[in-house]
Amino acid sequence: MKYYCEDSQQVLQELNSQKSGLTEKEAAERLLQNGANELKAAKGKSLLRRFAEQVADPMIVILLAAAAISGVLAVLENDSFADVIIILAVVLINAVLGVYQESKAEKAIEALQDMAAATSKVVRDGKMSSILSKDLVVGDIICLEAGDAVPADARILESASLKAEEAALTGESVPVTKLIDQIFLADGERDVPLGDRKNMVYMGSTIVYGRAVAVVTATGMDTEMGKIADALSQAQEGQTPLQRKLTQLSKVLTKLVIGICVLVFAIQMIRAGSLNFEVALNSFMIAVSLAVAAIPEGLAAVVTVVLSIGVTNMSKRNAIIRRLTAVETLGCAQVICSDKTGTLTQNQMTVVDSFGVKEQELSAAMALCSDAELDADGSVTGEPTEAALVAWASRIGQDKNLLKQSMPRVLEAPFDSGRKMMSTVHKRKDDYIQFTKGAPDVVLTRCGFYLEDGQLLPMTEEYRKKVLQANKSMADRALRVLACGQRVWTKKPESEDADLLEQELCFLGLCGMIDPVRPEVKAAIDECREAGIRPVMITGDHVDTAAAIAKELGILQDGSLAVTGAELEKMDDAEFAEKFRNISVYARVQPEHKTRIVNAWRNAGYVTAMTGDGVNDAPSIKAADIGIGMGITGTDVTKNVADMVLADDNFATIVGAVEEGRRIYDNIRKAIQFLLGSNMSEVLSIFFATLLGFTILQPVHLLWINLVTDCFPALALGTEKAEPNIMKRKPRDAKAGIFADGMGFDIAYQGFLVTALVMVSYFIGHFMETGEWTITNSAHGTTMAFVTMSMAEIFHSMNMRSQRGSIFKLGSRNWLLLGAAVVSLLATTAVCEIPLLAGAFGFTSVEPAEYLVALLLSVLVIPIVELVKWIQRRSTR
Repeated sequence: MKYYCEDSQQVLQELNSQKSGLTEKEAAERLLQNGANELKAAKGKSLLRRFAEQVADPMIVILLAAAAISGVLAVLENDSFADVIIILAVVLINAVLGVYQESKAEKAIEALQDMAAATSKVVRDGKMSSILSKDLVVGDIICLEAGDAVPADARILESASLKAEEAALTGESVPVTKLIDQIFLADGERDVPLGDRKNMVYMGSTIVYGRAVAVVTATGMDTEMGKIADALSQAQEGQTPLQRKLTQLSKVLTKLVIGICVLVFAIQMIRAGSLNFEVALNSFMIAVSLAVAAIPEGLAAVVTVVLSIGVTNMSKRNAIIRRLTAVETLGCAQVICSDKTGTLTQNQMTVVDSFGVKEQELSAAMALCSDAELDADGSVTGEPTEAALVAWASRIGQDKNLLKQSMPRVLEAPFDSGRKMMSTVHKRKDDYIQFTKGAPDVVLTRCGFYLEDGQLLPMTEEYRKKVLQANKSMADRALRVLACGQRVWTKKPESEDADLLEQELCFLGLCGMIDPVRPEVKAAIDECREAGIRPVMITGDHVDTAAAIAKELGILQDGSLAVTGAELEKMDDAEFAEKFRNISVYARVQPEHKTRIVNAWRNAGYVTAMTGDGVNDAPSIKAADIGIGMGITGTDVTKNVADMVLADDNFATIVGAVEEGRRIYDNIRKAIQFLLGSNMSEVLSIFFATLLGFTILQPVHLLWINLVTDCFPALALGTEKAEPNIMKRKPRDAKAGIFADGMGFDIAYQGFLVTALVMVSYFIGHFMETGEWTITNSAHGTTMAFVTMSMAEIFHSMNMRSQRGSIFKLGSRNWLLLGAAVVSLLATTAVCEIPLLAGAFGFTSVEPAEYLVALLLSVLVIPIVELVKWIQRRSTR
């Protein structure tokens, strides 16, 4: 039943209710039948499932397989389980880090979720009482007044100047005046838009003015808010760009590992000339070595920790991240679709212009003719428009509390949407003064006089035109304009009748107000433009207001358009696909319009962010590549589906998060390049040594290098500061592979470079031990190769501070990276020289000269890579 299309008596009959309310027995039965008045909470993942998701990565699966093979071999050969223990420790640490961060983000969101009304005033058994809002049922009679959160959907039965803030559902920034009359559908009209259902109030909205009695028509998931929340389950969540890249990388590494292992196994079989257990066992050991060498065991942990650091940094900048992998998504954002109210603007109506008598006189009249109040702390409570008037008066020295003491209110004719005016009468010393405020065109028709330089003058056509011109000038700037007049009475009027009071007024002036832009947003929009990011405004507000704000901020520029939801509705998909790139402002939109806009950009290949606070924003937020909810004004539903929540509801915070996202992705790429280059050198060293018939390093050596020597520098790279031009370059292409921009070539040549240095170190060690250049196993050669590989990778991590820039011209120091280098050097020395550790790893003590040669070889990686970078920079220029 469309309750808004029926009169109140029919609604009560349909709901089996009456104005005296339900009985407690009836309410209990309905509660048992329909359930609590609550939105269903999203079913959380179990700890076991979260843990399983963390270890489902192909690289982790291969590691587990390698651990299993190592375990079998350790049993068969009665050998150490060191490899197995280290691999399992890596997997466990990765999983625990991922689960911990996910849980931490969820707790941060839970702290923000406090929107629903806790209690409601309800009439039951003919008596008023206060109950928990979750216990409300269909048919309950509820009482609402200013400041109340609407606990359920309800049809209004009685109303006294009721106004409701419905931005959470409609996006309309101005409170809606409510009525009690039924709504009739026009010819051919199938339904009434939610924002025009003036005789209904909805869960998630707030009463800002007046009072009302209403009958509950829907609770819980049957409410409009509940329907939107339920629809969210239909939206599919896609992978972030980083997830896609790491998935691709996992597949590549998986194929690489399997291919190399099969190739080496085949080579071993051919060289042996026969298939026997000993040869197969040896081949398996080499396969395990290659698997360990090819897989960057620390990559998952490094990415998780780098993202976690990003989460911490973003939280300090008022951006709370809910999904860890979404941290970097903003780094490649090409379009940011933003709500207007509260995000681009201050969500606080403010008087910015006036016309007529002096500001002090006009603001005092406006403040007295309003129901908003000035609190002791200087804040103002009340309906936003009236609060703006009281705040304006206070700013220029007209304290409403003092004004009320000198001119107490004795009569009033409340605002009525039909009259579009409000009047109040105040007692002065010797007489009474009336102030009337309302729509300029209406108030002006009631004015027979005007004030000029303190003189009362008859209204003239010339002055009337002057007022109308001032009104138009303010309206053209999308200001909300109110007019004010006054009337002096020698004695108290006999009646509050508006027809009696609102005649023969003296015109005082006009004031224009608007929800002003946040002062920092203009610079943030400019930064977006410079960074190649397209800002788009999507709002439920009027198109004129939206266009004015968009022009002021630079969102609406020459050649770009502002359209309404109604105009969008008329476009079919083909026409919209042709025009959407030119549209910068959407006004008076419905929830389905927002999702359509987001999908249009995404389908065209753009990485799209969407902001919002209301339930009506939730589907589009979930559909976007990264959804951004509001922490202050946002609803529970919106926060639950968002990837990121703004603690300050500020667009500038998004731009800061974009910069942080770019920095994080840059650093993750640096870490990936470093780790893959290092692992490639390990694979090539094992591969070439196997072809030549000797063992250069054991699996446990490679695990040590990957986990100790590589992980700490990779983590340190994750803390690298943003490069100076990071917000002056275009967003990266989300479709570009992980090896884009020459990274694949860099990994290849750097891997071969370190391999060459390690092989040379091995042969020098062999020669210094035996005095011969033969190709055989050598304990000194293995130890020197281990030192060279460990330290070459450490020195190479310093190269990775910039993919193309010289490390000698960065202008900053990464103290964590330097610390990691020192720690790795000490750890490498300890493993080689402390007898207990050296024995466990199969190393032999080497001479100082041998150790020095190994270190000098490893240092060569810096000047050689610097030379290649210089050539690359010159070729680019």
